[in-house]
Amino acid sequence: MKLTAQWIVGFVDGEGCFYIRLSKKKDILQEYHVLPEFSVVQHKRDIKLLYALKEFFGCGIIRNTKGKDSNIMMYRVRAQKDLLEKIIPFFQKHELKSVKNINFKKFRKVLLIMEKSEHLTIEGIQKIHEIKNIMNNK
Repeated sequence: MKLTAQWIVGFVDGEGCFYIRLSKKKDILQEYHVLPEFSVVQHKRDIKLLYALKEFFGCGIIRNTKGKDSNIMMYRVRAQKDLLEKIIPFFQKHELKSVKNINFKKFRKVLLIMEKSEHLTIEGIQKIHEIKNIMNNK
């Protein structure tokens, strides 16, 4: 299945998500773990679309969202390198048309903070926390 850039933009506008998770750690040296994630979900009957996205971007995984009996499947990219080198450049070149573009820009901002290792500082985590709190309709 061959996907075009504009088809992907429309599909992600409707079904995709740019998400930042802050996970509290017990490790004293680094209190929070930052987990950026780009994902697209579909019913398992349309799993071919998710595999086509994976092939197009050349990264990520396909998995059930809620265990092996779930009918909902997800294409997910979490690797910082893949997000910075594949996902971010694609959506910078091919802009999303919906409010999701605002979330994408905030997502990108967090990844750039991480790329500079600022997420390892208290100030960096505070910046990320502020950005995360205004993403995805918050």
